[in-house]
Amino acid sequence: MTDHLSAWLAVRDSVAWQDFPADDAPVEPRRDGAAHDIETFDRPRDPARADRLLTALALVRATRGPLTVERLSAWQSLVLGSSRAPFRGGPAYAKSGAERYDGGPEAPDRFRACLAESAEPGVAVAARAARVYLDVCFFHPFADGNARSAFLAWVFVLAAAGIAVDAVGPVRRPLWYADDPADAMALTRVTATLIAATRRRAVG
Repeated sequence: MTDHLSAWLAVRDSVAWQDFPADDAPVEPRRDGAAHDIETFDRPRDPARADRLLTALALVRATRGPLTVERLSAWQSLVLGSSRAPFRGGPAYAKSGAERYDGGPEAPDRFRACLAESAEPGVAVAARAARVYLDVCFFHPFADGNARSAFLAWVFVLAAAGIAVDAVGPVRRPLWYADDPADAMALTRVTATLIAATRRRAVG
């Protein structure tokens, strides 16, 4: 059976992330797009889930320093309302079982290395944020809530550059596929477009 984590890592290595044009100046939006999305998308589904995600979002934005497995796990504990959120102990599945993520015993160390690259010099923030979002999706490190974890990691990378955007639905809503290089570039372009559009609206 296909290991879609391995497929993602092959795609990840094939994408010329460093060639994506940078637009990395800080952005302060007129509207907090992340919080707005949680209120309008998550809260109608589950108010308690929305409260937990907002709490985690606040912690993400207050955190300085590198993105680590330990920090991601601490945020995920808040997201899930659990005492801890360890790295999965075996294969994980998503998309109704259509994608399977394994990676073997070295998966946690590879995940740690990928997270460290979220601050890679010479790579545009849009590319780094998109890449780490997909890293979290396809390593699928936690028992539940991996899409929310990916979203928080994406917010963190932007926030570290002083960037927030006024809309996040185009990142959170689509299904992104592990074995499709076009999806990796599409998410990077979506992220860059959201940054640019927020910048225009902030000064308009």
